[in-house]
Amino acid sequence: MRSIKVLATDSTNLFLRELFRDQPDIENCYVVTEEQTKGKGQMGASWTAKKGENLTFSILLNDLHLKIEEQFKLSAIVACSIVEVLKKHQIPKLKIKWPNDILAENFKICGILIENILINGRVGSSIIGIGLNVNQTDYGNLAQASSLKKLTGVHFDLEYLLKQLTTTVEKNIYDKKDWSIEAILAEYYTHLFRLEKASTFEFPDGRRKTGIIKKVSKQGRLVVLFEDQVELEFDIKEIKLLY
Repeated sequence: MRSIKVLATDSTNLFLRELFRDQPDIENCYVVTEEQTKGKGQMGASWTAKKGENLTFSILLNDLHLKIEEQFKLSAIVACSIVEVLKKHQIPKLKIKWPNDILAENFKICGILIENILINGRVGSSIIGIGLNVNQTDYGNLAQASSLKKLTGVHFDLEYLLKQLTTTVEKNIYDKKDWSIEAILAEYYTHLFRLEKASTFEFPDGRRKTGIIKKVSKQGRLVVLFEDQVELEFDIKEIKLLY
C-alpha cells in the first residue's frame, strides 16, 4: 500500500477525500501527518494530539463493493484490527467502546472516523481515519484519556506501529468484508465494553438511566435494555455511556 507523509494538514481524512476526488482511480494508500490541525472524531467532535508523539493517519481502501446496510462491518473490523495489533504489544485490558473507540484500562487511547464513498449505490471506497495516543503523556484536564506509553512506560516506535496497523487493517477488511455480519459481530462482542453489564447512560437532555447493553444491531445501532424492561436502539450521539 502506497504511503504519503505530510508534516501538517487540516485533516488526514479531508486530505484523502480531496485526493480521491482528483484521482478516483488511485490505488490503496494511507496518509500520515505529524500535526493535524482540524482533526474530527465521530459527529464532528474534535481530535487533537501533540506533534510528533502520536499516530494520526487515514487509510483509503478501494473495491469494497459493500451494500449500504453493511457499512458497520467496516467499523467493527477496523476496531477489532486495532485491538489485535495492540494486544501484540501487551497493552492492558483492551476494549471497544461502542461504536469504535478503543479503551485500555478504561482510558480512551484511540478514536476512529470512517467516511464511506458510495459508488453505484454501494460502498465502493472507504476513508478510515485513526488517531492513536502513543507517546504523549500529558492530557491536561482530559481525565479519561491515556496513551500506550502512559499505560506501559514503554516508548514506541511510531513508524513500526504505523506499518503494523495499516497492514492489519487492510488485510482484515479484504479478508472479512464478505463474512456475515453475525460472524463479524461475534468477534466484535468479545471486545465490547460493558456488554451485558448494568451501566449508566446519559441522554442529550441530561437525563440518566441505568441499562444493560444487549447487542449491536446489524446497522451498528446500540441496543440497550432499561430497568423498566424496555429495549431500545440508539444511533451515535443519541445516548452516551458513562464510565
